Amino acid sequence: MSEPMNRATFTRFDHSRAEDWLVIDAHYQTYQNGVAERVLSHLLNIRGDHHGYPVDRYTHSLQTATRALRADADEETVVCALLHDIGDDLAPANHAEIAAAILEPYIDPLNAWMIRHHELFQGYHYRHFYGLDPHARDRYRDHPAYARTVRFCDEWDQRSFDPHYDTLPLEHFRPMVARLFARQPLDAMPSVASASSPDKERS
Repeated sequence: MSEPMNRATFTRFDHSRAEDWLVIDAHYQTYQNGVAERVLSHLLNIRGDHHGYPVDRYTHSLQTATRALRADADEETVVCALLHDIGDDLAPANHAEIAAAILEPYIDPLNAWMIRHHELFQGYHYRHFYGLDPHARDRYRDHPAYARTVRFCDEWDQRSFDPHYDTLPLEHFRPMVARLFARQPLDAMPSVASASSPDKERS
């Protein structure tokens, strides 16, 4: 689908017209259709970034997703596993927040919570080396996403630094990512066209 070439005519929002927003909506839909590929391009950016770990962040991400898939996790959870560290290069201090923010409009809120908190939960396995409480995650024991986050971290994420593991390639997961980002984003604004349709006006 080629990108529409026309543009809105306003220089400030309070001077805009419905016709301007129809133009913007057309551009937005074209841009939205490319989200999956842009996300995967960003995932490719972390190839070679090992930060001292036995494998680079890209391989770690693929391996985490492979383990989730082989454990019969649902497709959404597999995609979460693939993309959970996607914020590492831009925001190493809060990478989990970045990944959760990217995925949140398309996934179950419990999975978004899982991604947002996975670093704290991972710490169960190493926080003591830094003089920190490895049981810090237990403050969330009553949260409905606690068990799934423990499973994600303990069974898949923290085990996925093995250079000899039979990790699946990105192409195996690409269709899953495309299907997830083809979903209607949660709380998405309606289009201007639908908001101004005769049926809408009569409702």
